[in-house]
Amino acid sequence: MNMKNTRKEINEDCERYITAHYDEVKAACLAIREKLPDSPLYCNGHLLARPLTMQKIYTEEDEKIFADVVSTMHSICRKVIHRYLADAGYRSLFPFSRELEELILTDPGYDQPLPIARFDIFYNEDTGSYKFCEINTDGTSAMNEDVVWNRLMEDNPAHMYIRQKYGLTQRELFDSWVSAFMDIYSGYKDRVAHPAVAVVDFLDTGTLTEFQEFARHFRKAGYDCCVCDARELHYDGEHLRTKDGAVIDAVYRRAVTSDLMAHFDEIQPLISAIQDRHVFLAGSLRTQVVHNKAFFTIMHLPRTQEFLSDREIDFIREHIPYTCDFGPGSIELDEVLNNKDRYILKPNDSYGASGVADGLGHSPEEWEKICREYYGNGFICQEYCRPYESRNIDFMFGDGRFHNYINMTGLYAYNGKYAGAYTRLSRETLIVSYGNERSVASYYI
Repeated sequence: MNMKNTRKEINEDCERYITAHYDEVKAACLAIREKLPDSPLYCNGHLLARPLTMQKIYTEEDEKIFADVVSTMHSICRKVIHRYLADAGYRSLFPFSRELEELILTDPGYDQPLPIARFDIFYNEDTGSYKFCEINTDGTSAMNEDVVWNRLMEDNPAHMYIRQKYGLTQRELFDSWVSAFMDIYSGYKDRVAHPAVAVVDFLDTGTLTEFQEFARHFRKAGYDCCVCDARELHYDGEHLRTKDGAVIDAVYRRAVTSDLMAHFDEIQPLISAIQDRHVFLAGSLRTQVVHNKAFFTIMHLPRTQEFLSDREIDFIREHIPYTCDFGPGSIELDEVLNNKDRYILKPNDSYGASGVADGLGHSPEEWEKICREYYGNGFICQEYCRPYESRNIDFMFGDGRFHNYINMTGLYAYNGKYAGAYTRLSRETLIVSYGNERSVASYYI
C-alpha cells in the first residue's frame, strides 16, 4: 500500500465530508469554540492554540524519516555540546555571558546532554524532503494540545468520521516522557531510590495546565510531583525545597534559559542547588548550546564539521538552511536589503517567533527599516525556506472556506529518540505563536 496515496485519499475524503455536511460541521466547530475558554488550552489570559477542522495525518514512511531526523540531529547536538565543554576556543564562538557559561560547564551528574527537544522542520509530505526551522530544548512544549484537541474534536462529525473509518491513532507524549526522564535519572550519580519531582517554570508566563498534566503522569507512575515557580524555591545547603518545605530531588525544567538568566537574582536558591549538584535537572543548562540560534551558524563552520561524520556533514548541507551572523564581517547589509525574499532574520535567543522577520512578509520599506535596526545587534540571517502547503478550513476563527496553509512539523525527541509529532499551520509566511498560528491534532496511519 502506498501510504502517501492513502493520506491523500483520507484528506480528500475528509474535505468531501465537510463539503457535504457543511452546516453540521460548522455548527459543531462553533460549539467547540464556546468550550475553549474552559479548556486546558486557555492559560494566563490567552488561548494557547486555535484549531483548524481537518487533522494532520502521518504515515509509517513519514515516521521512519522523523526517527532518522531525530537520531542524526541528536548525534550532532551531542558532539557540539561535548566540544563546547572541552574546548575553550570553541566556546568563544557562542554568545553566552560569563554567568551562563559557568552554569553550562557545571557537571549535571549524568551523561545525556539533551534529555528533551523538539526539532521543528518544514516537511514536504509529498516528497519526504525537509529543512530545519529551529531547535527547542528547554521549554519544549505543546504536548498537551493533541490530547485536548482529540477530546474536544469528538464533537466534530468530520473528525470522528475520519478517525473511525481509517482507524487513526495518536502518539502518547506524557507517560513516555516520564519513562525517559526516569531512564536518564537512573544514571544520575547522586540519585535516590524514589525521587520527588518538581516541574519548574515561571508560572505567570508558562503553560500551567500542561505542567499540571505532566505532574499528574509523574504521580500516576508513583512519584511525588508538584508544579513550582522558579522564584519560590528554597535551598538549605543540602536540599532544594518547595515554598512549603518539601524536598525536591529531581527537576523537570520547563523554564527557558533566557528567562532563567533574566531572573537570575530571583532564582539563586535554584542556581545554588544546581551548582552544588544537590538536585537533578533535566535538562541541564548544557542544552542552551544547541537551543541558541547561533548553533545554526556554528553547524556550518569548518571548526564544527571537522569532528562530525561525513553523513552528518551531508545532513547539515542538505537540511540546515544557510545561516550566518547578521552583522559586519558575516554578510553585507546590502545583500539582504536587495534580496529580501531570500532571507529571514531571527534573534539569537528567543521563543514564540518573537522578533523574527522575513523579507517575503514585508514591503521593501518595512524590510529596510527592520534590517537596519537588527544589523549587528544579536540576530542571525538565514535562508528563507518556503514551507509545504496543505488545504484546511477554519470554522472557529476564520471564514469557513478552504485555503492553503503553510505547515511546520515539530518532532519530539525524548532521551535521543523520536516520540511523536506536533503540527502548526498558518496562511501567512511565518507561523507566530498566539498570533496567526493554527494547530491540529496529529494522527498516524
